[in-house]
Amino acid sequence: MGLGIAAGFLVPPVLIPNVEDVEKLAYHISIMFFMTAGVASALFILVIIGLSDILKCKTFPMQTHTPGLNVGCFYALSTLLNRMVIHHYPGEEVNAGRIGLTIVLSGMVGALISGIWLDKTKTYKQTTLVVYIMSLVGMTVYTFTLSLGHLWVVFVTAGLLGFFMTGYLPLGFEFAAELTYPESEGTSSGLLNVSAQIFGIAFTIGQGQIMDHFGTKAGNLLLCSVLFLGTVMTAFIKADLRRQQANLENEQTAVSSKETNGFLECCFTYVLLRMSIAQRQRITDDNRVQTPKVRAWRPFTA
Repeated sequence: MGLGIAAGFLVPPVLIPNVEDVEKLAYHISIMFFMTAGVASALFILVIIGLSDILKCKTFPMQTHTPGLNVGCFYALSTLLNRMVIHHYPGEEVNAGRIGLTIVLSGMVGALISGIWLDKTKTYKQTTLVVYIMSLVGMTVYTFTLSLGHLWVVFVTAGLLGFFMTGYLPLGFEFAAELTYPESEGTSSGLLNVSAQIFGIAFTIGQGQIMDHFGTKAGNLLLCSVLFLGTVMTAFIKADLRRQQANLENEQTAVSSKETNGFLECCFTYVLLRMSIAQRQRITDDNRVQTPKVRAWRPFTA
C-alpha cells in the first residue's frame, strides 16, 4: 500500500510534463491512465488466479451471498435509521442516535455470545441458520412497531434486531472459513466483505428510493424480504466442515502416533529387560564353571 502511494507521487510528474498545450497534456495523461489500467488489470488477473481454488468450492458462492445480504441490510438500516426515526418521531434526533447506539452495543454482545457458543458446540450451520431466522424476526418486529408511537418500543426492537443481525457477523466468517479450508481465512473474509459492501450500497440506494415513494414501512419490508431470501439460501448450504474434519483427523493421528510410540517404548523396555536378565544369567553360569570345588578334609587312617 505504501509503495503504491509512493509511486503515485513519483510517476505522474515524470509522465505528465508542465506544458500549456492542452492536446499534448491530454495525450500524456491518457498514457498514464492506460498504464494504470494495465497494472490494475494485471493485478486483477492475478487475484482471479489466486481465487481459482476457492471459487471451485460449490457451496462457497452461496455462502458469500448470504452474509452479504445480512450485512448489507445492516448497512442500509444503519444509514437510513435517523431518517426513519425522525419521520415517525419528529424532533427526536438525539434518541435516533441513541437507538443506533443500542443496535451497535447489543450487536457487540450478540457477536461475543455467538462466538463463544460456536467455539463450544461447533454447530456452524445450525447456529448460523437460527441467528439468520432471528434476524428476520427482529427486522419484521421492528418494521411493524416503528410507527406505533412508543419510542421505548423502538429501543427494545432495535436492540433485539442488533443483537442477532450484528451477532451474525462472526458466524458468517467462521462458517465461510470452514467451507473453504485449507484456503486462507483472509481470502474468504475479504470476499465476504466485498459482498457485504456491494449489497450494502445497493440496499441503501434501493430502500431510500422506496421510502421516498412508498414510505418507511415499504422500505423496511424490502429488507425483510432480503433476509427471508438469505434464510432460505442458508438452509440449502451444505455443511461441509472441512476445517473441523481436518482438525479431527489431526487429533486422531496424534493419538494413534502416541499409542504407537507407547507400544514401541514398551517393546524396547521389554527387550532391554530380557537382555539384562540373560546377561546376569550368563555371568552366573560363568562363575560356577570357573570356581574350583573344595574337597572336605578327612583325617588320615592307616
